[in-house]
Amino acid sequence: MAISAVSATNDESSEMIILETERLHLRTVSIDDAEFYLELINDPSWIKNIGDKGIRTIEAARESLKSGPMDMHQRLGFSLYVVERKQDGTAMGLCGLIKRDSLEDVDIGYAFLPQFRGSGYAREAASAVLKHGKDRFDFKRLVAITAPDNRDSYTLLEALGFKLEQLVVLKGETKETRLYGYNYQA
Repeated sequence: MAISAVSATNDESSEMIILETERLHLRTVSIDDAEFYLELINDPSWIKNIGDKGIRTIEAARESLKSGPMDMHQRLGFSLYVVERKQDGTAMGLCGLIKRDSLEDVDIGYAFLPQFRGSGYAREAASAVLKHGKDRFDFKRLVAITAPDNRDSYTLLEALGFKLEQLVVLKGETKETRLYGYNYQA
């Protein structure tokens, strides 16, 4: 799979393609993604496996994007990216790198709208992000977290080469989470 990386300047309403795969563009988030984001984070699967953010309006979604992925990208140079289908620019999901206060290492995260699951898009996007972590940021290790009963998510992580390390309860959480690790080869 050929993956190319691109970079440019970003502001609140502009987007930049970070990665390109055979079928996908992964680009920075903008406030213009608020409607898509609102739909994604209120999907029953997101709420069950990731959690209810309590965001119910476009304005709240814009603020969450600004204070979340847009701020993280500005500060760290990486974040969650919107995954778009190349052929028509349809936003299908999010995939990228996240630095959480509750984890020592940077983690990879992903979520897709129901109509785009089961077509290999998550694997294609996550593979590109995994390579990007090594090539662009020279990470030695990444982690990933998933709900213990989210079989689709942990099956993908295992297919990518992540290994289950432990069940943990993250700071501010009450439920156990599967913690996976991925060590890049030297």
